[in-house]
Amino acid sequence: MNRVSFASLAYDNKKKKTRREKFLQEMDKVIPWKDLLQIIERYYPKAGNGRQPMPLERMLRIYFMQQWYGLSDPAMEDALYDIESMRRFAGVDIVSDVVPDETTILHFRHLLEKHELTKRIFEKMQGYLTEKGLLLREGTIVDATIINAPSSTKNRDNTRDKEMKQTKKGNQWYFGMKAHVGTDSNTGLAHSIVVTDAGVHDSQVMDELLHGEEQAVYGDRAYTSERKRKEYEAKGIKWCVNRKACRHYQLTPEDVEYNHQQSQVRAKGEHAFLVVKHLWHYTKVRYKGLFKNAAQVFALFALANLYLMRRELLSIGA
Repeated sequence: MNRVSFASLAYDNKKKKTRREKFLQEMDKVIPWKDLLQIIERYYPKAGNGRQPMPLERMLRIYFMQQWYGLSDPAMEDALYDIESMRRFAGVDIVSDVVPDETTILHFRHLLEKHELTKRIFEKMQGYLTEKGLLLREGTIVDATIINAPSSTKNRDNTRDKEMKQTKKGNQWYFGMKAHVGTDSNTGLAHSIVVTDAGVHDSQVMDELLHGEEQAVYGDRAYTSERKRKEYEAKGIKWCVNRKACRHYQLTPEDVEYNHQQSQVRAKGEHAFLVVKHLWHYTKVRYKGLFKNAAQVFALFALANLYLMRRELLSIGA
């Protein structure tokens, strides 16, 4: 006779489905688990005569929940003990299964980082959405966002993170890194990501954010460049970057109207940033150095793309 926990019985008999349950059930249906597991499988420990590894899919599901809820490794372990909906999403039965401890969760994250698997997951998601007709690649919106890092030197090393830099935006100084993202002008889905320190100007990585098939490129004033405009137009790419005033030139009413029209398209590029920074609260780096943080950025935007398209994917039976 199978043993059932009191928490599981109470969960089955409750009357209301919470927002967390609805969210996890939706994401469970739209994530292409089989394709993602194939990416990681060759690097994951195989069962032998010693300690048996946790099921791969369980660990990937736990990793994704860490991204959605901003949980550290110890906090994720605690959440699995505390929250039944999270246990069910991870496929953990509190009575019959071993709950992964924080060290196991840490080792899985290190595995993804070491082999740059989150970047491959991001690329796989792109292919998946393209196959479904949701990533059109007609135009690209380029943009960047600052992710703050601790600026205090009151720590064990008495120094800031050496891989992070500071930059000035408006009248405010920021210290940390930048996530440069190229998004689809039709859907707002991210298709290219470059992570740098915050001191790198947005325009320096513009070329790396284009996939090469776009018919137009959109960007704010930070990307304004006459040289780039001529270069892109020579390739047949429409230049839709906002115009910028300078000391010897003020924007005309026509320029203002032009910028307004382009900004209406660029607004779609904010959707993925909105999900990552405001829904999943990723506004501060969680690790030291660019490498580990870049791995997390790829995972966050891959999941943000699926979240933005979840209703479309559910409607077509993904």
